[in-house]
Amino acid sequence: QVQLVESGGGSVQAGGSLRLSCAASGYISNDNCMGWFRQAPGKQREWVSFIYVGGITYYTDSVKGRFVISKDNAKNTLYLQMNDLKPEDTAMYYCAAGARANCRLPISFSYWGQGTQVTVSS
Repeated sequence: QVQLVESGGGSVQAGGSLRLSCAASGYISNDNCMGWFRQAPGKQREWVSFIYVGGITYYTDSVKGRFVISKDNAKNTLYLQMNDLKPEDTAMYYCAAGARANCRLPISFSYWGQGTQVTVSS
């Protein structure tokens, strides 16, 4: 059974940085996506970034140039370095794993973490 545990959220001022971590236990195939989603109050869960086969990375337009996703296969840990944070980045951030395709869609993922809150003040 795969378990995902996020950490690293917090409260920062606009322009600040945070690094999210997602520690995975259990087997996760390297031919699957791992990614980050976020959900703000009253809004649908949206994809932020994912990493795919061979380390190919994808970012939603609103975070391109500010966020960097990476994965340490030896530690089975996924990271999201978030720089130049904006108030609109405020949300609960979720780590997800186990999607083989359509990695922008939450329904594609089999495993989810419990979430870590990110709050950015202006």
